[in-house]
Amino acid sequence: MAFRNNNVEEKEFTENLVALNRVSKTVKGGRVARFAALMVVGDGHGRVGVGLGKAAEVPEAIRKGIEDAKKNMVRISLKGTTIPHEVIGVYGAGKVLLKPAAPGTGIIAGQKVRAVIEAAGISNIRAKCLRSNNPVNVVRATMQGLRELRGAEEVAKVREISVDDVKGGVRK
Repeated sequence: MAFRNNNVEEKEFTENLVALNRVSKTVKGGRVARFAALMVVGDGHGRVGVGLGKAAEVPEAIRKGIEDAKKNMVRISLKGTTIPHEVIGVYGAGKVLLKPAAPGTGIIAGQKVRAVIEAAGISNIRAKCLRSNNPVNVVRATMQGLRELRGAEEVAKVREISVDDVKGGVRK
């Protein structure tokens, strides 16, 4: 019987700090500073999660963000090294356009969107932030867009037709 070591579990995921925010609250004795860390965790093979950790110290906020991201991991549909179709993800005021790209294109995206896409294991994509540039809203909008992706097999199963019909096969 083999037991999983915590160190082994951490190595299978890439952890990326997207944004670190220092906030302060003024109280009777002065200002109290706290930190919020936006983390992205992914396995590079279609699983990715986003988490927000808040604490009085930076390392603790990062640890909480990683734990939250691991709890909120989702599997996304991929088509080779890109996404199956164009999608727009919306979260709050954040709106992100994700477009599939030909092999060799690379990741054409802003820093916040790039972090999520790299963690998911997508290597050819074009992306554009259409509204807000708030890191939390942009990252969550990207995740929402990735969640909405559906492969041809999934669509065929839901519609109860063949994969060829979904891809534009000849109708009778």
